[in-house]
Amino acid sequence: MPIKVSVYIATSLDGFIARKDGAIDWLPTGDEGGEDFGYAEFTSTVDHLVMGRNTYETALTFGVWPYSGKKVTVLSSKNIEAPAELKDKVDLLNQAPHELIKTLEQKGTKHIYLDGGNTIQRFLRAGLVDEMTITNIPILIGEGLPLFGSLQSDIKLQLIESRSFKNGFVQSKYKLA
Repeated sequence: MPIKVSVYIATSLDGFIARKDGAIDWLPTGDEGGEDFGYAEFTSTVDHLVMGRNTYETALTFGVWPYSGKKVTVLSSKNIEAPAELKDKVDLLNQAPHELIKTLEQKGTKHIYLDGGNTIQRFLRAGLVDEMTITNIPILIGEGLPLFGSLQSDIKLQLIESRSFKNGFVQSKYKLA
């Protein structure tokens, strides 16, 4: 069975995942009355995370590694090293999306959580994303790093479900057609 590749991400209402400098200070702090917006349920189905270097470097600033119990692959064209406490938990690779999928299939990976704007864009262009869960946060930040970039052709999506939350978040889950 082929690997399933899923995106689970939040954007500002104007479609940005971070400010131009990478800051995510506009995201809620997690004090949302105990609501995790389906994140725990989603991550319980995932056995591997794949993210870009910028997302990885942001995660390193959280104090506590947020992906404990999951294998993580960080894609980077730059030579970077994992801190000592993460050396056995994080693989740092420079592979194209199709190459990485082959590598992870050989390791028995079943479901990838894909994170990071450039990484998501590369996997979308390669036709390797199966599902996307996008939570729109009711804030306009005006400019920043977009979730989606240029495409060679349209990518059709099929809405699986959409739900709204009391705090104004709207979450939509799509299957790529």
